[in-house]
Amino acid sequence: MAILDKFKPRLRAGARDTAPGPDGRSGAARPVYPDGKRLYCVGDIHGHAGLLEQLHKMIAADAAGYAGKKQVLYLGDYIDRGDASKRVVDILLEQPLAGFEAIHLLGNHEQALLDFLLNPEAMAAWLGFGGVAALHSYGIEAGLVSSAHQLEKIRAELEEKLPPSHREFYENCKLCHTEGSYYFVHAGVRPGVALEKQNFEDLLWIREPFTASTANHGAVIVHGHSISAEPELLPNRIGIDTGAFVTGVLTALVLEGEQQRILQTGGTPTS
Repeated sequence: MAILDKFKPRLRAGARDTAPGPDGRSGAARPVYPDGKRLYCVGDIHGHAGLLEQLHKMIAADAAGYAGKKQVLYLGDYIDRGDASKRVVDILLEQPLAGFEAIHLLGNHEQALLDFLLNPEAMAAWLGFGGVAALHSYGIEAGLVSSAHQLEKIRAELEEKLPPSHREFYENCKLCHTEGSYYFVHAGVRPGVALEKQNFEDLLWIREPFTASTANHGAVIVHGHSISAEPELLPNRIGIDTGAFVTGVLTALVLEGEQQRILQTGGTPTS
């Protein structure tokens, strides 16, 4: 997987043994998920419906026979980059995992689509970081755009062709979710700022200084957004964006009690 060599500096081997635990002490008690529940937390999908279907099958098989409450939480960035954004959302809406409580968080790419609908000139950059692929999945052709007129035409076509259920889905995604010792969010948090006072933009867009921080954030932050070659299971944060749109590796973190496990698809990008 040479394509991810540039991400390897994000991996801090051994950090789990040396960085502070949730109470600020090295070697502190492990974080816990509430009794009677098992959570499967899914990383950035980015328009790869085939990978989502593979991972759903793995999750269903892994959870078979589990008697407690089963939850699946998605960290956002369902759309863009891959060629099946619409199908990803169709799967989430029409083929949810049976027997699971589903929690959908907002990603910066979904917010960019919503912002484009409100102000296409201000959000023209969205087309360049994945939006063209999402538009294509909705039957809208868009390439290099050079004028406000072209942008407005694309916006109007998206307004027309975006299913109401999809727009409602994007608008109703949660910004964050807290359970047990964990705080789930798309991108991360601003170090030194209380969780209840975090900035909207940071929760969707931050990378550093969050990814470089070893601070205790008040909970273990589970996030996507920042790609790493392998899941980053650190004392203060867990990052599970393994670059599915280039690697074919879509990752799920499994939390139950003090246990942290990883499920992953196998390798080649697929839609």
